[in-house]
Amino acid sequence: MVAALQKDYRTAPLSKEDKVMVEYVVKITRDATQCSPADHDQLRAVGFDDRGILQITLIASWFNYINRVADALGVGRDIPSETK
Repeated sequence: MVAALQKDYRTAPLSKEDKVMVEYVVKITRDATQCSPADHDQLRAVGFDDRGILQITLIASWFNYINRVADALGVGRDIPSETK
């Protein structure tokens, strides 16, 4: 499953619910300003309630935030000592 997701999440063997959720998370990650009530309606149509939508949004946003912080600080990268 992991390899299929890494290769192309759009063709990975996911349930309809998971596909809709992943599409929403990708949209949040690429440009959250493009998210709209229509996205929330799609999530509701596959069974997510408002609490679930909030949780998906918060978790995806938190991961995006923390990854950007880590990237900005060079966490996990070798940074030449003269820049430290």
